[in-house]
Amino acid sequence: MNILIFIIILLVLVLVHEFGHFFVAKKFGIRVDEFGFGFPPKLWGKKFGETEYTINLLPLGGFVKIFGETLDEENTNGPDRARSFIHKPKWQQAVVLVAGVFMNFLLAWFLFSFGFMSGLPTSVAQSQSAGYTLENVNLVIVSVMADSPAAAAGLQSGDKIIEISLPASSDSNDHIRDPNPDELKNFITTRGSRVSEGYPLGISYIRGQAEESITLVDELYIKTGQPTLGIAMDEIGTAKLGIFRAFGEGLKYTLLLTKATFLGLYNIIKDGLSGNGSMESITGPVGLVGVVGDAYQFGFAYLLSFAALISVNLAIINLLPFPALDGGRLLFLLIEKIKGSPMNIKVVNAANSMGFIILILLMLLVTYHDIIKLF
Repeated sequence: MNILIFIIILLVLVLVHEFGHFFVAKKFGIRVDEFGFGFPPKLWGKKFGETEYTINLLPLGGFVKIFGETLDEENTNGPDRARSFIHKPKWQQAVVLVAGVFMNFLLAWFLFSFGFMSGLPTSVAQSQSAGYTLENVNLVIVSVMADSPAAAAGLQSGDKIIEISLPASSDSNDHIRDPNPDELKNFITTRGSRVSEGYPLGISYIRGQAEESITLVDELYIKTGQPTLGIAMDEIGTAKLGIFRAFGEGLKYTLLLTKATFLGLYNIIKDGLSGNGSMESITGPVGLVGVVGDAYQFGFAYLLSFAALISVNLAIINLLPFPALDGGRLLFLLIEKIKGSPMNIKVVNAANSMGFIILILLMLLVTYHDIIKLF
C-alpha cells in the first residue's frame, strides 16, 4: 500500500510539473510533440492535434517532448523551425522552463491551503506563534527510535499518548492523564529507576480509533543504566480555518518550507564540498516510501502535507544550475544572452546527456544507501 501511495503522489507531482511546461509552451506557439504519463516503453498513445498523449510502462511521473528543446538539424533549420523552442525569444524560453517549477510551488500552496480548510494537524507551538486555536490537542509520537524500548513494546509513529503511570503504585502522582511533553519527560526522568524495583511502566494510547495499553518492564525500559523510552513527541492538534485565512496560512507555510528546503540543500552541498557530507542526511525513493507509511498512519491531512513537501523539494532541485535540470537549461540561456550567440549544439547536448547520467548514478547511490538503512 505504501508503495502504491508513493507512486500516485510522485505521478501527480511530476505530471503537474510537466503540465506547466506543456501549457506555457502551447501558449507561446511552441510545438509539443508528446505528453507522456509514465516513462517508456510506450503502452498506448493517441494523437490529438499535433500532440500525442501516451501511457507508458514505468509509472514514475511523466514527460513533455517539446520541439526544439533537444537540439538537432530539424528543429534548428527545418521547415517548422519557427515553432521550435530554440527559435523563440529568450524570455519565452525562460518562462517555459520556469513554468514547471512554478506549478510545483502552486500545488504545494493549494495542498497546504486545502489541508487548513479540511483540518490540518499542527503543533501547539506553531499555532501559538501563528495566532489560531487548535482542536483535539494530543501528545503524539512523531517517531520511534530503532531498537529502543518503545519500539520493542510496539509503539508507533502516530500513537496518541493519553496516560502514563506506574500501575503497581497507589500514589496518585504516579498516574498522569493527558500528559504534555514536559510532564512525560519529567515522569520518565524521576521514576525511571523505580521500574527496576518492581514498578512496571504503563502507557495508554490511541491508535486509529482504538485505545490500547502496554506495560514496559526493566529489560525493555532501562538501557545503559539510563531511563529512556526512545520516542520523539509533540503536542499536535487540528487547525481548521476559513477559506481566506487558509490560503493565507497555506502561502506562509509554502514560503517557510521553501526557505527551509533551500537552507537544507545549501548545507548538504556545502558539507559535501568540504568533505563533511554524509549520505545519512539524504533520502531517496526507497526511504520516502517509509515516510509515506508514517504519514499514512497519521492520517490523510499528513499525507497532503507530505505531498506538498515533496512538491517544494522537486521544484527547488529542478532549479539547480545543473545540466539536464531546468536550472541547467536556464544557465545555458543566460550564457547565450551574455555572449550574444547560441551555444554549440554538440556541447549543449553532450552536457545534458552527461548531467542526466550523473543524476541517474546519484539516484542509484542514494537508493543503495536507503536499502542499506533497512538492514
